[in-house]
Amino acid sequence: MQICFSKYQGTGNDFILVDNRDKSFPSENISLVEKLCDRRFGIGCDGLMLLENEEGFDFKMRYFNSDGKEGSMCGNGGRCIVAFAYHLNIIKDKTHFIAVDGEHFADISFQSDQLIVSLQMQNVDHVESGDDFYYLNTGSPHYTKFIDSHEKFDTYSEGKLIRYNQRFKEEGTNVNFISGQNNQIKVSTYERGVEDETYSCGTGVVASCISAKKQFKTESNHFYVTTKGGNLEVFFDNKEDDKFETIWLKGPATFVFNGKLDV
Repeated sequence: MQICFSKYQGTGNDFILVDNRDKSFPSENISLVEKLCDRRFGIGCDGLMLLENEEGFDFKMRYFNSDGKEGSMCGNGGRCIVAFAYHLNIIKDKTHFIAVDGEHFADISFQSDQLIVSLQMQNVDHVESGDDFYYLNTGSPHYTKFIDSHEKFDTYSEGKLIRYNQRFKEEGTNVNFISGQNNQIKVSTYERGVEDETYSCGTGVVASCISAKKQFKTESNHFYVTTKGGNLEVFFDNKEDDKFETIWLKGPATFVFNGKLDV
């Protein structure tokens, strides 16, 4: 079997994209997906996505973690699959698609010839506040914690301790560490499913901005975020304490290469 694919990255969060409108990709083959995602024995990526047909929408997004299992929503993945659909001429500058967490809208623009995707995320109506953390779902579950500085901070080790603690070890959680102040923050993420630090995480960045809004009590609803792989923006409406609506994640979605693989 020959698989035609495209590689995209959004602030260093990299993905294999497959046009599966003909339903030819064996998505139930967990070991195959895992092998394709492997950075030593496969193509290499944080996750694999299938673009499929869905009545009433421009397309359907299916996301698989690098462990081969179908996962929850991926924000940077959502932005990359919008860019993929644009390059396939399925959409123009706006789209309406469906993912595992529901429907999404997205806009495409260009800045200095760089393709920028703004993706509307799901509303958040509950944020758990702990002594030194926040916990919320932005399409995927996220545990967020504030640190003094990312300099010499070990995101992998500290994130793994939380992801596999007594509360989260069964279902897992993504873990985000935040430094900075007000509406300008730096975020690092340990991702479940990847089980490693990733260069960026879209849903994690959104969760971190909401957490920063609460932590710093800033009046701003527009946040500027630095990740290991690049810069993102998040803006939203916050009319009540734990209710966040019209949430948008904005940043570059970059084509890397096309390929064919015989498996």
